Order: sequence, then C-alpha cells, then structure tokens
Amino acid sequence: MLEWINRYEDRAWQTTTDGTVRYALIGLGWWTLDVALPAIESSDLGEVGVLVSSSHEKAERLAREHGVDAGVDYDEFHEGAASEAYDAVYVGTPNAFHLEYAETAARLDKAVLCEKPMEATVERAERLVETCESAGVPLMIAYRMHTEPAVQRARELISDGFLGEPVSVYGHNSQPLLEMIPDPDQWRLDPDRAGYGTSVMDLGIYSINTARYLLRREPRSVRSTMASEHEAFSDVPDQSASSLFLLEGDVEMVTMSSQHAQDDTHLKITGTEGQIDLRPAFHGECSLRLSRGDVSVTVEHGSFDAEREMREEFDYFADRLLGDGEIYPDGRHGLRDMAIIEAVHESAETGEEVDIDGI
Repeated sequence: MLEWINRYEDRAWQTTTDGTVRYALIGLGWWTLDVALPAIESSDLGEVGVLVSSSHEKAERLAREHGVDAGVDYDEFHEGAASEAYDAVYVGTPNAFHLEYAETAARLDKAVLCEKPMEATVERAERLVETCESAGVPLMIAYRMHTEPAVQRARELISDGFLGEPVSVYGHNSQPLLEMIPDPDQWRLDPDRAGYGTSVMDLGIYSINTARYLLRREPRSVRSTMASEHEAFSDVPDQSASSLFLLEGDVEMVTMSSQHAQDDTHLKITGTEGQIDLRPAFHGECSLRLSRGDVSVTVEHGSFDAEREMREEFDYFADRLLGDGEIYPDGRHGLRDMAIIEAVHESAETGEEVDIDGI
C-alpha cells in the first residue's frame, strides 16, 4: 500500500521530458485566463506564445499583463498573424465556434487541443475530426479527468480486477450556474452557441466520458428525461437531466446533471467484488474511496485542483506531440461522446429508448 501511495501522482503516461510546445490560447474567458493559462505557465513542457480574442485591444492588453509575446484578434488569427509564435492551439471558445478555429489551425499545420464537448452538433464534430485528419495535424479533446491522479489510479485498479466484473455506474454532476455567472444571456443558455442543451453538454459529459475511460465500455442505448422550469433556461431543454444507459457487457449506468442545483460531483462504480467511489469527482479536489468486502480506504490529495489537473492535461498533450505516445482521447473518442449526447437528447424528446450509433 505504501508503494501505491508513493506513486499516486506518477505520470505513467509520460514518454519524454525534453522540449517545449508553444500554445495559442483562443477564447479568453475566465477558464482560459484563470485556469488554463497559469496551468501552462507552471507546466513542464508548455508555454503560452499567443493570446487570441474577439478584441485586438483586449488580446494585446492581456498579452502584456501576462508576459505573452503576442495578442491578436480572431480575424488576425484566421489570417495567420503571429503563427510563427505557436505550435499548437487550445480552443476554449463556446462550443459552436470550435470548428472554425480548428480549421484554421489545421490549415496552418498546428496541433489542436479542443475543449469538450468538441462542437455543438455531431455533424460539426465530424467535420472537425475530418479536417484535422485530412491535414495530418494531431487533435486531442480536453478531458482533464483522464490525467487526474485519482482517475488514473482507479483505471489501474479496474484493469487489475479490483471491481471483479463491473455491474453498475452512478454519476452525478450539478452546479448553481446562475450564482456562478449571474447572466441569463450567457452562452451556456444559448443553443446557437452551446449546442443540444446545457446540462448534459456541459456537466453530464463528465460522468459519461469518465466512465468510458475507466471501464473501456461503450454505451449502447439510453433512455432519458429532461426538464427546464426556471425562466433563464427557457431556450434549452435540460436545466436538469437524467439518463439510464446500457453499456457493453450489460453494465447499467445512471447519470444525473443539473445547472440549477447545489454543487455536487460524484462517480461510483460497483462490481461483483468491489466498489470505486470518486467524490468530489469533477469539480474540486478529487478523492478516491475504495471498498472491497468489509475494508474501505479513502485517499485524498488536496493539492490537485482544476489548475493542476489542467497542467497535467497540457503536459500530456505536449508529451504526445514531442514523444512517441498515441493521443487518447483523440477526435474519434470525442466524436463518440457527441453521438451519445445526441442520443440522450433524442430520447428525452421522444420519450423512447434510443440506440447509440457506433461512430
């Protein structure tokens, strides 16, 4: 056990410690400035070369404040301005704009790290993947939980048979969006910018994708319900949502998400011999609770907040660009999530169980 604890934060995925990847950060909202940018600044393999915003003045001002070489606006980015100052782009704009920036990055032969969900619809996500594949540029979807140490260690335990045979998954992710961002006109509540909806696209995807990562089993069908009662959510169908999935191997998964509820994140996987419980799971400092028979152990590591999770994610991506490892999660992986989300919304709209296409 002591050996396991000592290597808890080990980067089992790392293939190189040499080199630097220079990023252009596209979309300068609070997440990019307060989390992603400092994460890169403290990373081992990355640095920020360019900031890209809708306003040239804003981009230049923030570049000066953060000691970044260049700040350009969106039009200048598409024209190739400052392209010699970065090797890869991080796309942190609202969902419906990811494609256009990935297309320009691919044309400029720049690698793409795209925030999740990767676009607003399956069709646009397919175009994004095909664009990067045709140009031969690496594409990764920014699922920061994949490099979170608690999730990494949980994956190892599941692979080693800790659970026995998986039986069920329960995932919950909720937050009080209007308290966090008190603006009913924000992009997460606008289907033209967010995509299919708000709770599943922004929150439910964490439970879905992390379960896929941990179990390496894909959802085959889903039955869902959604509701939007608060006036601020009138344009989106899922102020809250719940889904029952059937995964490969007859594993059942229940997920719940809400943008208008107490902050809570939880992922629990139960097997024939053991249970793995992540709580908090997706926001906050992830803890890992292991149960097997009458024995339970809880592991907490308070130093891993969202910024450190993002640092791991950026270093993983840079490692894949500089070393010889394969990218996981790549664009095809993210496209599968989009197909799952589309099926969730279709089921809620029709009231029927929906089979999930094997993209």
